[in-house]
Amino acid sequence: MEEFRKEPLTVLLIILNILVFLAVEVTGTSQDVLHMLDCGAAYTPLIVENGEVYRLFTSMFLHFGISHLANNMLVLFVLGSRLERVAGRVRFLIIYLLGGLSGNIISMLFELRQQEYSVSAGASGAVFAAMGAMIYIVIRNRGWLEDLSMRQILIMAAFSLYFGFTSSGVDNAAHIGGMISGFVLAVVLYHPRRKI
Repeated sequence: MEEFRKEPLTVLLIILNILVFLAVEVTGTSQDVLHMLDCGAAYTPLIVENGEVYRLFTSMFLHFGISHLANNMLVLFVLGSRLERVAGRVRFLIIYLLGGLSGNIISMLFELRQQEYSVSAGASGAVFAAMGAMIYIVIRNRGWLEDLSMRQILIMAAFSLYFGFTSSGVDNAAHIGGMISGFVLAVVLYHPRRKI
């Protein structure tokens, strides 16, 4: 209950992702690509040719399986709660949503360049945006923030990127795009002592 009072948006985002996952499982299965498309997963040809731009947003709340959901929500809980505390609720939400959207847009542009398309979903672009924002904020705070050091956040980022590149079916363009977007958004939005 204390977490909800301190970081309500982080908790609400986690609950929302879990509820969406349960709704997907009740109506079908999150492992079924066609069902995930019906639920709003991202697929570049549908976005570009059919104008289904909403998929860039809805896909941020969909996950392929329980482990995909659990991994993203764990990192969101660890980083999101800190980001919400230090940047403020409004800035945290802007970084999370815009960073996630930017990651999906970058992923779409990468697919268009490569002419290779796959169905994608997950909060990882937004989670990586939170990670990118935290990297900048730790830099601004001279390499340390609360119990998080520059070394720890960089190790977490490096491990997360490495895991993505060594795993199959991972949207690495969304991860990198989200992280860069989160860093840039933090540069613009984060001003110590101003929290809204």
